[in-house]
Amino acid sequence: MNGGFRAALQAIRSSYWFIPSIMALLAILLGALMIWVDVRLGSRWISGLSWYQQIRADGAREVLSTIAGSMVTVAGVVFSITIVALSYASSQYGPRVLTNFMSDRGNTITLGTFIATFLYCLMVLRTIRGGDDDFVPQYAVIVAMLLAVCSIGVLIYFIHHVPQSIHINNVVGHIGEQLVRGARKRFPDMIGSGSASAARGQTPEERGPSVTAPAAATGYIQSIDDEQLLSIASKADVLIRLRYRPGDFVMDGRGIAEVAPSGHWNDECTGKLQDCFTVGNKRTPEHDLMFLVSELVEIAARALSPGVNDPMTAITCLDWLGAGGSEFAIREMPEPVRHDGDGKPRLVAEADSFAFYVDRAFGRLRQYAAADVIAALHWIRVVGELAATCRTPDQIDVLCRQSALFRDQAAASLEGPNSLEVSRRALALQALLERGAGAIDSAQIDWLGGSS
Repeated sequence: MNGGFRAALQAIRSSYWFIPSIMALLAILLGALMIWVDVRLGSRWISGLSWYQQIRADGAREVLSTIAGSMVTVAGVVFSITIVALSYASSQYGPRVLTNFMSDRGNTITLGTFIATFLYCLMVLRTIRGGDDDFVPQYAVIVAMLLAVCSIGVLIYFIHHVPQSIHINNVVGHIGEQLVRGARKRFPDMIGSGSASAARGQTPEERGPSVTAPAAATGYIQSIDDEQLLSIASKADVLIRLRYRPGDFVMDGRGIAEVAPSGHWNDECTGKLQDCFTVGNKRTPEHDLMFLVSELVEIAARALSPGVNDPMTAITCLDWLGAGGSEFAIREMPEPVRHDGDGKPRLVAEADSFAFYVDRAFGRLRQYAAADVIAALHWIRVVGELAATCRTPDQIDVLCRQSALFRDQAAASLEGPNSLEVSRRALALQALLERGAGAIDSAQIDWLGGSS
């Protein structure tokens, strides 16, 4: 599937208008269908039901008008409550988390239910006739009352759902679950097949004279069509080295990739390469796992700011960052060089690595956590738990560097007994990391302590 089409489809699915629009259309179709049923079957069956009193034209109009008016009023209230929830979430957790609220299925289905019921009642209401040529769609009115009952149930759900959706643990948990699922889905999936060897001819410079392919738009890279890039490189018999990854900001005309040898490349190939990049005004989590990491870091940093002073929220973010880091630690990361079906190197793309993840997650949160004793102690514990999942010495070395930097940062930010306690735990973590990958057990991590 084309990357641009896939990004557009995802944007539609996560928009606030898509589901209510579909439900409104279905309501109009349902109204037309029920009118057709009433015309074909008539209302003689009502006379045989002793427990149901047949409704007349004036009563049907009154019932449908009441339902329709109520649905419009409630829809306005629901929309107002949603806007208030979005404003609260934006101010408390950061504007980037609005993407999660805008794609919330509970909110969109609730709004769609009230709009759909309103439109259905209008469709049926226009067909009611009194006098000699009277027509009262009994089936349709019964369905309208059933939709009203369903709408009441949806309203009760919505009242429960709104406070749940803005609860900080649910907000952070939703982002963290996306991060874990994204890591499991992406790795060890690779573009072509990677190679652990460092054979020659795997960089454009080693292939001869190179040419730079420019970007065709300005904005954030939302997705890259990996399979199409491999196909282009294979057909042109070139090696392409990408300069950017999903989530990076590019400018129109700036070099986005290097291609070699230049003699095999032309303007048509450049156009095809540019079509492989989907560029937009904002980052999206579908192909950019680091965007989810940035959301968790932003929430934690806001929580640890002097104006908020909420270390418990930062602890929750650290826990999910640790869970995401464990997925990176236990999975095979793709090699930078990708090969085609014939085993020839065709694409050089720096994928997300364990070191890159730790720097974006724990490195960027280091200065905030180091200034709060509760968050600092939990930072140390989470890094210790992450170390227990590491499988290679390189991964342990990454955590050792972060631990040393954190200890220095905490020493400069904390004073008195708090500084001494954090320093003691940081030294214990450093000693634990020096044991190496596979030598850390849960009992040693428990000894690090922490604060939950």
